[in-house]
Amino acid sequence: MATPNPLPPMAAEPPRVDESLITYTNVIYALHALAVIIGLTSAHTIIGSFIGGAPSIIAVIMNYVRRSATIGTFLESHFRWQIRTFWFALLWALVIGVVAVPLMLVIIGIPLFILGTYALSIWIAYRVVRGWLALRDKRPMYV
Repeated sequence: MATPNPLPPMAAEPPRVDESLITYTNVIYALHALAVIIGLTSAHTIIGSFIGGAPSIIAVIMNYVRRSATIGTFLESHFRWQIRTFWFALLWALVIGVVAVPLMLVIIGIPLFILGTYALSIWIAYRVVRGWLALRDKRPMYV
């Protein structure tokens, strides 16, 4: 008969994260934030600047280049969060364009387009800010 173990099993320690990878992730958030700021302060929209501007495109490429280095760390969730933010913003921009633009011929598309673009712009900015704040606190992103 085996004797019971009086001590609970030790919780596995989370893998250590290289500080340079945290800095790298901060740079990616900064590039996404730059795209949002460009959209706010120029003739571009947040959506146009985010999905079509160089800062966000460079950021997504950076995500894919170092994605494998984040596996098993809390940064993996941040990379997933950043990548999904970009691709879902592109998807929703296409949906808004396909649905609202043709409906502009019958007036209903104008408020639908305006509402859709404002909602998507707010969503993009929210995702950038929320993710960056969680990274600052070294917390994973729960999708």
